[in-house]
This record gives sequence, structure tokens and C-alpha cells, in this order.
Amino acid sequence: MDLFWIFFLLLCLAWFSFSILTLNFSAAISKLPPGPRPLPVIGNLLDLGDKPHRSLANLAKSHGPIMTLKLGHVTTVVVSSAAMAKEVLQTHDQFLSCRTVPDSMTTHNHQVLGLPWIPVSPLWRKLRRICNTQLFAGRILDGNQNLRRAKVADLVSEITIRASKGEMVDFGKVAFMTSLNLLSNTIFSADFLDPNSEIGKEFKEVVRGIVKEGARPNLGDYFPLLKKLDLQGIKRRQTMNFDKVFNVLEQMMDQRLHQQQASASASAPNNNDLLHYLLNLTHQNSDMKIDKIQIQHLILVLFVAGTDTSSATLQWAMAELLRNPEKLSKVQEETRRVIGIGNPIEESDISRLPYLQAIVKETFRLHAPAPFLLPRKALQDVEIGGFTIPKGAQVLVNAWAMGRDWENPESFEPERFMGSEMDVRGRDFELIPFGGGRRICPGLPLAMRMLHLMLGSLVHLFDWKLEDGCGPEDVNMEEEFGITVEMAFPLRALPLIIP
Repeated sequence: MDLFWIFFLLLCLAWFSFSILTLNFSAAISKLPPGPRPLPVIGNLLDLGDKPHRSLANLAKSHGPIMTLKLGHVTTVVVSSAAMAKEVLQTHDQFLSCRTVPDSMTTHNHQVLGLPWIPVSPLWRKLRRICNTQLFAGRILDGNQNLRRAKVADLVSEITIRASKGEMVDFGKVAFMTSLNLLSNTIFSADFLDPNSEIGKEFKEVVRGIVKEGARPNLGDYFPLLKKLDLQGIKRRQTMNFDKVFNVLEQMMDQRLHQQQASASASAPNNNDLLHYLLNLTHQNSDMKIDKIQIQHLILVLFVAGTDTSSATLQWAMAELLRNPEKLSKVQEETRRVIGIGNPIEESDISRLPYLQAIVKETFRLHAPAPFLLPRKALQDVEIGGFTIPKGAQVLVNAWAMGRDWENPESFEPERFMGSEMDVRGRDFELIPFGGGRRICPGLPLAMRMLHLMLGSLVHLFDWKLEDGCGPEDVNMEEEFGITVEMAFPLRALPLIIP
């Protein structure tokens, strides 16, 4: 450890000397937004704390809705208001749509193959088109309604069993299980979290590992000279996670190819799922042709992006309802009056449940699943608000801070959205949990359907009781920061079957 710090300090001193030489030149060519004074070498890294979304929101109160920080050697511009977010995500989207890629996400060339990270390019457009036409299009989602209904029915069945045994429910676990099985059925026509599936158990742990390593603070991201050294072992562990996922996906793809060959010779029907469609594209001679490596990276992205965010949001929503029993009673009254006690909620019912919709929006406002969305990178100097975002700068949109720019910001008040036309589809920049502009999350339509179905089913079909001795004020709302902000302590409650 002593040798490490000696080596690290020598590198920092060398970098500091270089920074001093270039400081005046940088100031001359750009008018940066204001910000806290950086320390030598490390810049503003200490200002981040263990909850950067909160720390930067507090700094924005002093330095304004657009500010500059120096994170090691990385110039970072943070925007914290709806007006500034609109400038970044819409007005100047053309020049701010590339990504700053964490070093942990460059393993297996994921930075040029993974949909969230690759630059806007022919491959990016192809992958977006696949998502928009074959996975998240309205007609596709309508056609897959029975699948979502079945996965929510599995969720209800699991909770009913626990209620009959008097067992507590871990909301994060059951939401993750439902989300993962929905995606695995959509892609592979199989449950990944079957209790008897060893592959499924391993896959779950690996997906969580990828998110964890992707969010871990990495010296290599702030001091480029340290990237190759991987002093914290983050890149090594992430490579192992990717290896495990790709080994599973390769096995499943090979099995499916053998099945397709057998089906072709026997004239038997194929599984009509996303994997079937993607494998067919490998044989096409068109601009939609895709290879097996690209398929693996796309499927990995779908699982990582589609599980943690949904399960985290559902858990936060239930936590807020358990902390606010009058809000829980209000949504239960709405669902049981509109749907009828004991009847399952269908997707067609959601439009008739405005208070349930308002609860989801208010949860997104208070608990933005990705507090900084994903980092962007300036392709050229961009003028915003009278300041210059310099070419190559990292740009963060603090969606969490924007959720606090409301009246009574810390209060859970779904009523603020009743009668409001504001939605989360990237048009109203006060509420952008899925981002905005050309890089808005393509999975938004599926996520919104599943969140309303899962949350609606939990509050409609069950009453809930906290652990003995715990009241609403005892619900622990401590956060664990990462790409997705999770609850630091799992939320548990006892389900009660309504008579």
C-alpha cells in the first residue's frame, strides 16, 4: 500500500506540473461556467462526497444551474435546472450526444458496441431501430401483453404464498425477479430466475456486479495516465463479469441456432422472440445485418438497463407509500373502486387510474433512478447560458437536483400531478427520469407499462404491514449511490390478503 501511494503521488505531481502549464491557455480559449475552486491535482473530487447527486445539488445553490468542476484531470460541466437541461438535451443535442465512457465499461470494446455508450453512428442507429421496431414499439408491446400479464401473475402468486405463511416480502428482490424474467422471456422465451436454474442465479449476480463496478469511483476515470494500471482492480473484475454474461449468451445462441436448424428440417415452428429475430439478421445482406458479438452486447445492455432501474423505482414507490399511509389508502381506494376487489389489473386499466400514475411520477421526481442520467461529452465548444462548454468536457445532467426545484420538494405529494399533462417522455424537462433528446432511454414504453402493473398489483391486491414495532416514520430511506440509486437497506413488509 505504501508503494502504491508513493507511486500515485509521483504521478499526481507530474500531472500537476502539466496542468499548471496549460491552465492559462485553457482559460484563454473558453469562458467556463462558474464553480467551486479546485484543489491542486485532485481538483474538486473531494466536493463529490459519497452522494454526489446531493453534493452537486448543494453546490449549484451557490454557483448556479450550470457550473464547472475539475474532477482530477476531467473538466466537468453540471446542469441542474430544467432550462439548462433543455439546452443540453434538445437545443444543442447534436453536439452533446456523445458519451464520456467509464473505464469499467470499456472492457470487451463495450464502448463501441454497447448501445448506451457508442457515439451516434450507423451502428447506433441500427441498434436503436431494432429496439424501437422489434422490442419497444407499441404494436410489439400490445402483442406481448399476455407475457407481462403472466409475469405479474407470478409475482402476485409469490406474494400470496408469503402472505399465507406470514413471511415478509423484500420488494427489491421480487421486483428484480419479475423484471428479469419478463426480459428473459421476451428475448429467450424462458425464465432466468427459475428457482431451479443455476444459470439464472449466476446471471442475476453478474448483472448486479456489472452495475456495481460501473458505479464504483475509479481513479482511472479522473487521471487518464492511471487507466492502464487498473490500481483498484475495477476493470479486471468487470471483465470477469462480462466474460460470464457472454459465456451464457453464447451457449443460448448456439442452442437456438441448433433448434432453428432442426426446426427448418422438420418444419416445426420457431420461438418468435427477440433472439430469433436477431439471429435472422446475421444472415441478411442489408443495412440491418448484425453479427453475434453485437447481439451479445445488445442483450447485455437490455438486461442491465431493464432490471435495476425498474426494481429500484418500485422499491422507492412502496417505501414512500408505507411512510405515507394516507397516500397508500388513497391509491388502494382508487384501484379497488375502479377495478373491483380481487380482480387483476390490466394494462388497459392504467389510463383509468390517475392517482396511481401520479404516484409513479412523484416517485420519479423524488428518486430519479439514474440521478445524473448517463454522462455526455462535448464534440465541440458549445455556448449555453452565456458560458462555454469546451470541446471534450464531460456534461452531467443532475436530474435528482431538478426534482428538488419544486414547491415542498421533499414531501411525497402525488397530488401535484393530478390534472397535470406533464409526463416523463422527455418533453417536460422538469421531469426526465429517462433522459431526453436522441439518446432518451428506448426502454421507456416497456418500463412504464411494467411499473404501473407491478405497483398497481401490489397495492390493489394486498394490504401491507411493517415489521412489528415499526411505524411509518421508521422506514429507512438511506440511499446507496450508483448508476442507479438504490435503497441502502432492503425494504420489507408483511403482505396481508384482503378479505
